[in-house]
Amino acid sequence: MQSNIKDFETIPFGRLGIIAMHGCEEIGQKINNYLVEWRRERESEHKNTITFAGYQRDNYLIETCCPRFGTGEAKGIIKESIRGLDLFIICDCFNYGCKYQMYGMDVMMSPDDHFADLKRIIAAVGGKARRITVIMPMLYEGRQHKRSARESLDSALSLHELTNMGVDNIITFDAHDPRVQNAIPLSGFENVQPTYQMIKAIVNNIPDLQLDSQHMAIISPDEGAMSRCIFYSSVLGLELGMFYKRRDYSRIVKGRNPIVAHEYLGESVENKDIIVVDDMISSGDSMLEIAKKLKGLGAARIFVVATFGLFCEGLEGFDKAYENGIIDKVFTTNLIYRTDELLQREWYVEVDMSKYMSYIIDTINHDMSISKILSPRSRISRLLKRKGLTNPEQEDFQEW
Repeated sequence: MQSNIKDFETIPFGRLGIIAMHGCEEIGQKINNYLVEWRRERESEHKNTITFAGYQRDNYLIETCCPRFGTGEAKGIIKESIRGLDLFIICDCFNYGCKYQMYGMDVMMSPDDHFADLKRIIAAVGGKARRITVIMPMLYEGRQHKRSARESLDSALSLHELTNMGVDNIITFDAHDPRVQNAIPLSGFENVQPTYQMIKAIVNNIPDLQLDSQHMAIISPDEGAMSRCIFYSSVLGLELGMFYKRRDYSRIVKGRNPIVAHEYLGESVENKDIIVVDDMISSGDSMLEIAKKLKGLGAARIFVVATFGLFCEGLEGFDKAYENGIIDKVFTTNLIYRTDELLQREWYVEVDMSKYMSYIIDTINHDMSISKILSPRSRISRLLKRKGLTNPEQEDFQEW
């Protein structure tokens, strides 16, 4: 049963329905299992009234599919009634493990393919759902969030497309730049941080952890990740440092100005364990370069924390860094696709977010505020006290 959320005192906004898009079946099933269990055990004097009709069910997942023609064109099909549902659609636009047939060839699904299928399913809803919430853990085109030349603003365009199709709320995790929500100021947009789950995974997987400023520090890999790292350092009471990326703005390589060097700014890291925090690991080159720099500055163990582990250029670099003692652990969530090879790596730790997502869905379905769920300070404090790791420098902070 839920341990930190009381029985709800409000009626549901509508009967709950969950669509797990292709590639999200695993996490969708986990979320469904949590909700089935919680709602079976939840007590309410109104549970058998008409306002709670369809509240307690054995399955909240709605069966859908997006079959394709031989040319690769597709259509969205919903195989059961969704009339009047409070509908939550979970979509991982970065699951390249999904494939389809086109002209007799197996083709890996690109982010564009996943986003097109999401729109097909929303179109198939046809306005019959009472409310639509899209949960897109890693925001589609989230890295194309600003215009620095004559170029497209794809993130803003995609958000407009969804809201114009009738989507009421969009929930994403650790957006590359949360200011993209300014593109849809009149629609719901929640940027959720997995801080508590990450800290819990670190505490449970790292032996002889010493959470104090003499033995550990938080490092930001660049200026863009500073807001995340400031939160980690404040709730854990640790020193904060950062790397500055010096770029060559005279040329462009693979769509970016190449990084010339990483310059460290901060207190000494000698003999300290380091937690490097970022939103994603793309190729991983920058993260590994930073880890080498920290080792050169005398750092002890290095733990990499990133919400999304893309590993676009494979795992070999991280394998070599682990063998050479450059990194000790890499923590990423199960919000996007992970290969079997990654899950088998000794240096990798998966952070399960399915229970947290279930809390969010359950609370929103009851039309209640999720602000306490989004602010994890009190839960982090309780976790550290339970593990005997409370740092005197952060013991007395209050919930926002």
